[in-house]
Amino acid sequence: MQRDKPEMITVETTVHAPVDNVWTYWTEPEHITKWYVASKEWHAPKAENDLRADDKFITRMEAKDGSFGFDFGGIYDEVILHDTIAYTLNDGRKVTIAFTSQGNTTKITEVFEGEFENSIEMQRNGWQAILDNFKTYSEQADQGITLV
Repeated sequence: MQRDKPEMITVETTVHAPVDNVWTYWTEPEHITKWYVASKEWHAPKAENDLRADDKFITRMEAKDGSFGFDFGGIYDEVILHDTIAYTLNDGRKVTIAFTSQGNTTKITEVFEGEFENSIEMQRNGWQAILDNFKTYSEQADQGITLV
């Protein structure tokens, strides 16, 4: 079925860590490079993040075998500490991420405009896989477990 306007796609998870720690793991480049991948065949060798409205972020994503790579980036529209990050991707699509503190856990809800090249299901699965990696990384980091 041909789509004529972007569909909004939602992915979410609950991380067993307090929101201040989750925020740090989400926003600091030294953490981003450790979790921002959809599968083990990929890595994120570089991340830059200027977490302020109207400033930029970029994460380099590459296949570990060197066969493919791309920059994932955009400009922040809104940043509310420990609560909301909204940005516009370089291709013009909008993304909003909500961090909801639930005591020692944090619910993360990402809503993003789908693109037209890949199916909605494929996009949802890819973004959910990255979010699942974030959950695993954050929970292990919060327990002092070092990830390679």
